[in-house]
Amino acid sequence: MKKDQLTYDIIGCAMKVHNNLGPGFQEVIYQRCLSIELDRAAIDSVRELEHTIYYEEIEVGTRRADFVIANKVVVELKALVKLEDVHLAQAKNYTVAYDFPKGLLINFGSKSLEYKLLFNPKYD
Repeated sequence: MKKDQLTYDIIGCAMKVHNNLGPGFQEVIYQRCLSIELDRAAIDSVRELEHTIYYEEIEVGTRRADFVIANKVVVELKALVKLEDVHLAQAKNYTVAYDFPKGLLINFGSKSLEYKLLFNPKYD
């Protein structure tokens, strides 16, 4: 599966934020700045959208994705020197829990912007 225009545009907005701020800020700062860039690019986004998590049809809690974009892509942000497998697993779990075909994990904490495009196996 290739990147589509929407994920390309989201990554472009993230690159603009990273180019302006660089690494070293808290995640919430990058989240606020990315929200500004998404608005400027006229990309529909919702921050901190809460989603109920079920275990065998029993509600067990909630999660909040950093962004849900155009009701199609879930975006998880990090501000870490190095991404670990646990961060990829978390972002993939969000993609599956929100039932979107794609997700993005974006890390602002490294020298260069890092991003990983994730896929929900349900949509293979």
